[in-house]
Amino acid sequence: QVQLVESGGGLVQAGGSLRLSCAASGLTFSSYAMAWFRQVPGKEREFVAALSWSGSTTYYADSVKGRFTISRDNAKNTVYLQMNSLKLEDTADYYCAARRSVSKIYNDSTRDSWYDYWGQGTQVIVSS
Repeated sequence: QVQLVESGGGLVQAGGSLRLSCAASGLTFSSYAMAWFRQVPGKEREFVAALSWSGSTTYYADSVKGRFTISRDNAKNTVYLQMNSLKLEDTADYYCAARRSVSKIYNDSTRDSWYDYWGQGTQVIVSS
């Protein structure tokens, strides 16, 4: 049974930083592309960042480029999202997602329909 468990969310002031973690189990983590999405209640889920199985290829939403960094530790079965210079508009529930892929990822990795597994989410609130 595949499980993705996010952690690290919370309340932070604008301009601050948070690091989200997503611990995976029940899958061969090193064979999966991973991603982070976010969603504000009442709005569609939005792509944030994606990372290939090896970590060699990444994609970022324009809104987070230069501020967020996705990374992974295959020995710990964990993917991270380092979020710096947080803005009010970064407030959302953040979800990690996984798809079995041992090749380079492409633009379709920015679509939520491309992923097989999802976590339950962790809330991030950025205050002024």
